[in-house]
Formats: sequence, C-alpha cells, structure tokens
Amino acid sequence: MNAPAETDELAAIAKLRDGSRRILAECGKVIFGQTEVLEQLMIALFAEGHCLLVGVPGLAKTLMIRTLADSMNLSFSRIQFTPDLMPSDITGTDILQDDRSTGQRAFKFLHGPLFANVILADEINRTPPKTQAALLEAMQERQVTVGGARHRLPEPFFVLATQNPIEQEGTYPLPEAQQDRFMFNIKVDYPDADDEYRIVEATTSNRRPRVERVVNGEDFLAMQSLVRDVPAAPHVIKYAMRLARATRPDAGEAPEFVRKYVTWGAGPRASQYLILGAKARAVLHGRTYAATDDVRAIAGPVLRHRIITNYNAEAERIKPDDIVSRLLLEMGDASPV
Repeated sequence: MNAPAETDELAAIAKLRDGSRRILAECGKVIFGQTEVLEQLMIALFAEGHCLLVGVPGLAKTLMIRTLADSMNLSFSRIQFTPDLMPSDITGTDILQDDRSTGQRAFKFLHGPLFANVILADEINRTPPKTQAALLEAMQERQVTVGGARHRLPEPFFVLATQNPIEQEGTYPLPEAQQDRFMFNIKVDYPDADDEYRIVEATTSNRRPRVERVVNGEDFLAMQSLVRDVPAAPHVIKYAMRLARATRPDAGEAPEFVRKYVTWGAGPRASQYLILGAKARAVLHGRTYAATDDVRAIAGPVLRHRIITNYNAEAERIKPDDIVSRLLLEMGDASPV
C-alpha cells in the first residue's frame, strides 16, 4: 500500500471511530450503563447485520434502539408484533385508488412500517410464522414482494428485534433458519446499582436530555463500506472458521463435550459474521486490521443462537454460552461470553 492510500485509510478509520464515539456519547445521555450492549449494536450496524435483543421488560431496549436511530439521523419505525398481525400489516398493501385526472382506477402501493432505516420488531416471537417469514425476506433481500411486485427497502436497513425470555405462553418461537439471519443475539441484563440509581434519578424528574444527530444516512453507508475494506489475515479467518466448525457435533474438529451436549452447531454464516464483526470492532477501536481478539470478543453474540443443545445439556443445565466459553478457553481465551 502506498503512503497516500494508507494515509487516506487511516483518516477514514479515524473519522469512523470519531463518529461511533459521538453516537455512543449521545446515547449515553439517555441510556445509563449497557456500554457493551451499545457497542455490540454499533458493531452489527457497521457490519450491515441485524440483531436480536433478549432481556426482561423494563431494560430500555426500545429506548436504546430509538436513541441510536435519532443520533444517526435515520428514519425509525416500531412494530409491535401480536398474534393477529398479518404480513401486509408490516410490508404494505396495494389499494385501489381513483385517478381524478383520468377518472380511471388503478392500484397504488401503500408502504408499510418496514419502509424505514431502523426497524424495531418488538416481541418478534409473538406473531405467527407467516408474518415472521415476511420479515425474513425483508431482512435477507432488503425488499418486500406484494402482489407480485418487488419494492426495495431504504438503505441502510436494519432490523433490531426484541424477545422476552421469561414469558413463553402464546408465543411462536423463531425457527432456527430465521434466527440464523440475525448477526447477533445480544443479552440485555439488569443494570448495576449505580446505573440503576442514575436511571431512577433521570426518569423521575422533568429533565429531558436532547439527543443530537451526529451522522446522516450517507455518512453511515460510507462507514459500512469502509468496514468491508478492513483486511483480515488468513490465520484470523481460519481461527473464525475453526471456532464455528468446532460447534458442529459431526465435524472432525468438534471436541468431546460438543458431541455430548450439542445437536446442531453453527453454519458458515457464523464464520462470515465472526469476520465481519471482527472487522467492525477493529475499526471502532481505531485499528486497520482484524485480529483474533476481535473474533473472540464477539463469539458469544454470534454463536449463542446458532448452537442447539440436546437433552444431556438441559439435564445438566448447560447453556449455549457455556459451550462457547469452554471452546474459547480451549482455544486460548478464558473471557466470559
């Protein structure tokens, strides 16, 4: 790489890192704690991935997503998923409309709430599979099909879905194929005592912090493009592949505990997301290359929803996170996921 090109790349990475820090600073005016959750959201957004946020009610998941959209000057749409929600309720529908100039009638497409940059799919497991499938097409193809016609969704486009882990009655669990479309499965935990104090203090007063818009859609698309240009050395790619392949009980790389506790492991999409996420994390930390440390840092959110455990694991209370932590330990890292 010649010097001018390298200088331009360093300047672009510095701009992205500065933009991400400003976004996180704006979110920090409203969201207290949850630093790791916000960073994981930023990594997924820069890597063009969708996220599934899992946490009990009252942890500001909706506020977090809306604040992110506001700070990036992106359009935001919230869809409350319910058992009676139909695909046309989210994609839009054709309506018959009179043309006053000609007196004729023609069908016109009425856009649904999916036509926004940031989509909050609230309690996604409360809607039937037919509506979940309509969302699946939008997530993967960045388009919806209504009446045989395809309609492109705006760019950038992210689906950030939430699930409540403590109430499963009357829900429709997401199929494994649809869970695999989400880059990250992010755990949203309770805040610590200091952060909870700040939350209570801020939300029980008349003070309403104003979130500034620090980047726009065009800037964000440029940032996404930059992430894909970040190099990942062959040994980093092979490390990500080895980690993903080790979760498959029938693969030769799988250790004995995986064969004992896992029914299905992560597919090739996990390896792709491990590398894309590692590149995004490297840029957020001001580096021009992805490292194995970046892969390890995001292994939990990438793999936890792609590992299907069996009855042996259930009997011994072994969770997918336990499988990932043990794999990282055997591969040289003891960090919890």
